[in-house]
Amino acid sequence: MRWVDMSKSLRVLIFCVVFLLFATALIKYPGHAFYYVLFSVVANTMLYFCFRRRAIFFDTFIGLLFWLGFWLKLTFRIIFMGGEFIWAGHFDGSPEAFDRAVLVSTCGLSGLLLASYVRGKFLFNYPQVAAVGTQPGLFGFYVDYRKYVLVLFLIFLVSAGYLNVHLGIYQRGEITKTILPFGLNRVVTWLLLFGMASFVAIILHFELKINKKNYGWAIVYSFLEGVVSSSSQLSRGMIISTGSLLYGVFYNFRVNAFKVRARFFIAVVLAFILLFASSAVLVTYIREASYIEASETPAAQETTQTKSALEGTVTMAASLLVDRWVGMEGVMAVSSYPDLGWSVWKQAWREVYDENVLSFYDKNLIDSSYKNTDTSKFHFVSLPGIIAFFFYPGSYLLLFVAMTLLGIGAALIEIFVFKVGGKNLILCSLFAQVVAYRFMSFGYVPAQSYLLFGTIIMNVLLIYFADKILGYWRSRFAS
Repeated sequence: MRWVDMSKSLRVLIFCVVFLLFATALIKYPGHAFYYVLFSVVANTMLYFCFRRRAIFFDTFIGLLFWLGFWLKLTFRIIFMGGEFIWAGHFDGSPEAFDRAVLVSTCGLSGLLLASYVRGKFLFNYPQVAAVGTQPGLFGFYVDYRKYVLVLFLIFLVSAGYLNVHLGIYQRGEITKTILPFGLNRVVTWLLLFGMASFVAIILHFELKINKKNYGWAIVYSFLEGVVSSSSQLSRGMIISTGSLLYGVFYNFRVNAFKVRARFFIAVVLAFILLFASSAVLVTYIREASYIEASETPAAQETTQTKSALEGTVTMAASLLVDRWVGMEGVMAVSSYPDLGWSVWKQAWREVYDENVLSFYDKNLIDSSYKNTDTSKFHFVSLPGIIAFFFYPGSYLLLFVAMTLLGIGAALIEIFVFKVGGKNLILCSLFAQVVAYRFMSFGYVPAQSYLLFGTIIMNVLLIYFADKILGYWRSRFAS
């Protein structure tokens, strides 16, 4: 079975499942059917935009994350859980509240759709054939010292992961245990979040140039980086970070006309799922041992209240596959908040990072389960998401315009990565995922978002200047 045939079969299967879920949820939707139909059309158009021919990587990741966090989450809970949502603030489950939340979500998603259309029509599209590499300095150095580079990076990767676990420099949900001199905590955080993953993206890019057939082992390298980085920071986000590298690899296969058998694709995906599951179980075990009662999630609390084994299974599946994606609850909480206005938005922008203080969203917009958490030991935050955040003033016009401009801005970042980062599609995929994930998890200390986007730019510039320096060195001294 060829990859093209399998891709077509998968699309047909997805369409059938989505339509079945839509039809079932439409019957049970508490509000006006028109709003749910409109929401479904926009959300699933966004899903289609993920993989259309003119899609860039940001389209793919923002479309998937928001489809999961908005449409699938709402639809799943309407069908299987009676439309009940956890930690949705003042949301009362009335038909009017459902319609208002769905309308806000539709407005925000429509802004992103418009941005994607404008970018594809007027700004930029990836070439549909292989782009010529533009990193002779880095590539030449890698070819000359390939074994040394791979061994040293492996040692560095394992050492960084071990030191982070041992010193507690950056771990999700926990207070920083060790403050390193010279601002090195930020360096370690960058390395774990996407610094080492960007190095893996370069390795994969070069290996696909060197080895047209024997490239499978390089993918294993990306798996290893994902397991070490995610586990050391107590994150279950390997499926997103390493998944973005894999997607970049498979996209590279297509534009470079690599002949990839479906059997190879299935083997890689199954291995990835196995490693992700193992990493997630390990991280969950460590978190539970560390947090005890403080680590109990809303989904876990709800599970204890289920009335049958079937309901418990459905709830657990929702927790793992649906509820972890930020989206609909944040919009429900914000759209139902009685005191929306510009003053609320201004207060949210003034929030500063403090590990010992509950977040603005947790304190003001929802009845947070983290209010009784020992903030001297743990640092938990709830996230509204970027669509909910930009509805704090209660303005649909602001929301639509903001999401359109933010979508175009994200596209410009990806264009910058492509042109300055050596036309490395795997690197583009990685950073597009970072931006999309930030959009999904937006809302905590929003004014410091420039740190993330600035770090992405600095990361790409570091690669650019490393290539220029190594190219100069090779031309002068490595003859």
